[in-house]
Amino acid sequence: MSTSAHSPAEPLTTLPGAARADGTVTDRLVAANARYADEFTDPGMDARPVLHVAVVACMDARLDLHDALGLELGDCHTIRNAGGVVTDDVIRSLTISQRALGTRSVILIHHTNCGLESLTEGFRQELEHEVGQRPVWAVEAYSDADQDVRQSMQRVRTSPFLLHTDDIRGFVFDVTTGLLREILPTA
Repeated sequence: MSTSAHSPAEPLTTLPGAARADGTVTDRLVAANARYADEFTDPGMDARPVLHVAVVACMDARLDLHDALGLELGDCHTIRNAGGVVTDDVIRSLTISQRALGTRSVILIHHTNCGLESLTEGFRQELEHEVGQRPVWAVEAYSDADQDVRQSMQRVRTSPFLLHTDDIRGFVFDVTTGLLREILPTA
């Protein structure tokens, strides 16, 4: 049973230019894009976020960041990954966001009941055993979302590549209530 508003079990019957008669999820998304493009008008924006903020959050499908934060198209840069943890690639994106595109603030959002809380670095060993090669990336699993937000804030604050580290705030989003709870950095 799916909790999504769009059931993945729904068959695709009418897809403009569909490659397969039975249709795939990707076919459905491409068809939705065709409908979107029919009504689309260029908003005339550039890549610089209106609010000069970058949001780093988990990729979890339960987080609708724009609705949860009252954001509109063009307001922010959104950087998402498993857990919303600050990795080297997040620092890369934040550096480009700040230095080339004018953001000044960073909001970090983890959430309750995150899938990373049930993983360990053993996941990498399992992958290595299965495919014969160990991933070069760390899982970045954690058991305490509050502490991981603090660690992520510290990684942003101490990065030598970022120009603006005075407005870095971290939160945990409650997936059952929709509320953000602010996490204060360690002293």
